[in-house]
Amino acid sequence: MGLTVLTGTQVDAEIPSGRPPNILLIVSDDQGYNDLGILRPDLITPNLDRLAREGVRLTNFYVAAPACTPSRGAFLTGRYPQRNGTYGMFRNEAPDYGYRYSPEEYALTFERIGGMDTREIIIARLLAERGYRCALFGKWDLGSLRRYLPTARGFHEFYGFVNTGIDYFTHERYGVPSMYRNEKPTTEDSGTYITDLIRREALRFIEANHDRPFFLYLAFNAPHSASNLDPRIRAAPQAPEKYKRMYPHLREEYVPAPNHRYWPNAEVPTRETRDLLYRAAITAMDEAIGAVLDKLDELRLSENTFVLFFSDNGGTGLGDNSPLRGGKGQLFEGGVRVCALARFPGRIPAGTVCEEFLSALEVFPTLVRLAEATIPADLTLDGFDMLPVLQGKEKSPRQAMFWEWVEWKAARVGTWKWVKSRQGEFLFDLGSDVGERTNLINKYPSKAEELRQAFAKWKQEMEAAEPRGPFRDY
Repeated sequence: MGLTVLTGTQVDAEIPSGRPPNILLIVSDDQGYNDLGILRPDLITPNLDRLAREGVRLTNFYVAAPACTPSRGAFLTGRYPQRNGTYGMFRNEAPDYGYRYSPEEYALTFERIGGMDTREIIIARLLAERGYRCALFGKWDLGSLRRYLPTARGFHEFYGFVNTGIDYFTHERYGVPSMYRNEKPTTEDSGTYITDLIRREALRFIEANHDRPFFLYLAFNAPHSASNLDPRIRAAPQAPEKYKRMYPHLREEYVPAPNHRYWPNAEVPTRETRDLLYRAAITAMDEAIGAVLDKLDELRLSENTFVLFFSDNGGTGLGDNSPLRGGKGQLFEGGVRVCALARFPGRIPAGTVCEEFLSALEVFPTLVRLAEATIPADLTLDGFDMLPVLQGKEKSPRQAMFWEWVEWKAARVGTWKWVKSRQGEFLFDLGSDVGERTNLINKYPSKAEELRQAFAKWKQEMEAAEPRGPFRDY
C-alpha cells in the first residue's frame, strides 16, 4: 500500500521560479469537523473563515489515527503509524485517576522516555537540507529525551511543550513542567497563555526570516482539554477572559463533582461552561492565526506562502463533528475525517471546496515537492503530492486508506467503509451515508469480505516493513 512519491517531472504543479515558497503548517488539537465559523455561525473564527474564502476547504480529508501522537507522527513522516512505529501514545495513565508523579518517578515513566524511532525522517530534515529555516512552536508529542526533540530531527528552532497536553497557563502536564526552548526545559513564560506564546514566537520568526524560505509549523494545543489535576480545569480547554466575553450567552459555572475519582468537595465545569471554554479557546487560536496571516501580508510574503491547516484528529465530546458519527479515539468518520483548509494565492483557486479523497499522509510529499527537496531513494511513503488535486487539475489518486487503533480496525476503499470494534462490525456506503447511520454488513456480505481482505493485505504489508520502535516487538 506504499505509494510512489511523484517527482517534479511527473506532476505539472505550478512552482514559482526563483525563491522556493514559504510553508506554513497549522495544526489544531481535537477540533471538530464542523467547528469553523463558516459552517456554524455561533463559533467566532474570522481568520479560519478567511483562509476558506481565499483558498480551498477540504471536506474529505483524513488523518492516519484518531489520537494525537500517531496522527502527528504520520503526517510529519508521510508514513502510516504502523510503518513508522509510532502507533500508540507517549503518555502516562495514572493522572487520569488523580495521581501526581514525583520528579523521580516521572523520569522513569514511558511518557518521559518514549519517542519516535530516530531512524524516521521528519519533513523538517529534508526542508532544512534544501535551505529552509525550520521552526516548530507549540506541541511536539513525539518524545522528550534529547535524541527525540525537534532540534534533533531537522528543526532549527523549537519553543513549546514536548508531550501530549499541558495546562494552558502553567505549562505543566499534571504538575510536571513541560516547556522547552530548543533542547532545554524552561519556565521562562510560566503564567502566560500558551496560544499567545505560539503567536509571539511565530511573528518573531517570520520577521527574522522574511528574506529566506522558511517552514513554520504551528502546533496549537487548542482546543484540547487542559492537563491539570484540578477537576475544575482538566475537563475543558482554557481561555483568557477576553475570549470568554465574546460568548456572553454562555455562563461559566461549576458544580460538585461525582464522588468517583476526585477528592471531597471537588467541583467540575458544567456542560455549558465547557462549551464556552471550547469556543473561546478556538477563537483565541483563530486570532493568533490571523496575526500570522497579517504578518505575511505586511512583509509581502502571502503570495509565495503555502498555508495548510487541519486538526490532528476528530473532535471530542465538546466538538461538533456533524454530520459525522463518533469522535476522537474512534474509527468512525468523526474520529478521523477532519476539518482542513489550504491557501496558495494564484495557485489554488480561492473560495473553492475540494471533495476529493485525501489524507494527512499527503502532507509530507506535498511539502517536499513544493520545496523541490530531495527524498531518499529508499524511503517508502504512503502519500502523494496533493497540490494538483487542491488546484482542481487532477482527481485524487487515493483509492483506499486503512486504520488500526487499540481494538479498532477500519478500511475505506472507494466510498465503502468497513469498521470493526468492540461495538460490532459495520459496513457503510459513505457515498450515500457519510454519517454512518445505516449498517450494511448483512446486506452486502461480499463487499464486507472484500474490505476485510484489503485490510488484511495492508496489515501484512505493515508487518513486513522494516520494523520501527517503540511499540513493536522486534
